[in-house]
Amino acid sequence: MNKVLSGVHVLVTRPEHQAEKLSRLIEEQGGIAVRFPTLDIVPRDDDDIIFNLRNLDRFQWVIFVSANAVNFALKANSGKIGHTESVRFAAVGQSTAQAMKMAGLPVDLMPENGYNSEALLAMPQLQQVEGQNFLIVRGEGGREQLATTLRSRGAAVNYLEVYKRIIPRIDSSPVMELLKQHRLNVITVTSAEALQNLSLMLGEKNNNNKLLSLIPLVVVSDRIRYIAADMGFNRITVTDSPIDTAILETVITCVTGE
Repeated sequence: MNKVLSGVHVLVTRPEHQAEKLSRLIEEQGGIAVRFPTLDIVPRDDDDIIFNLRNLDRFQWVIFVSANAVNFALKANSGKIGHTESVRFAAVGQSTAQAMKMAGLPVDLMPENGYNSEALLAMPQLQQVEGQNFLIVRGEGGREQLATTLRSRGAAVNYLEVYKRIIPRIDSSPVMELLKQHRLNVITVTSAEALQNLSLMLGEKNNNNKLLSLIPLVVVSDRIRYIAADMGFNRITVTDSPIDTAILETVITCVTGE
């Protein structure tokens, strides 16, 4: 059987606990998945987290912005998130919705097309929200557009930040060697922060940003593409969706040109 990624080195920058599925898909196609997490996600220690999770009925809407938001909320509250029929739950995308279902939560709203804040805000259910209370469950220092737009529509919005992102302490020398030897064939990135950390972890050492910018880059949104272009990347491809199978398909397209 012909494996289309035979011998191809693909850099996987997902956090360690999220990288295995994509890495396995790459390896099933004969590729060499180079696991190099450029983000580590750790829980935040905040008494308000448990209080809010145990009093969700104060809100009309609870929005989870990522699967991590769901999973770290679960961990903070002893593995459960209580809910009542008065609260509606929204997910930004499919992976978030799946995590919510596994946690026993309903998914009352999810974008039909696109998997980001803009797509969620375009849903009819969020157009007339004046006087409603929203809780956005996210990581520390996330994007502001969701809250800003909901507030402009008259809603009251609170954040519940259940995790934070840090740069992992890992040995970058094996990846540095691949980079210097021009043996990295594709880079995959699923967040702007992961891309910026990649530059910090590899590019600023021995002035390697130019070498990085020459490698085909696969990203999961136009927003990341714009940031990557500003950073000097010039071979950028955006996936159809942020799921692992779509990332794999885009990697294959970058390698084969088909």
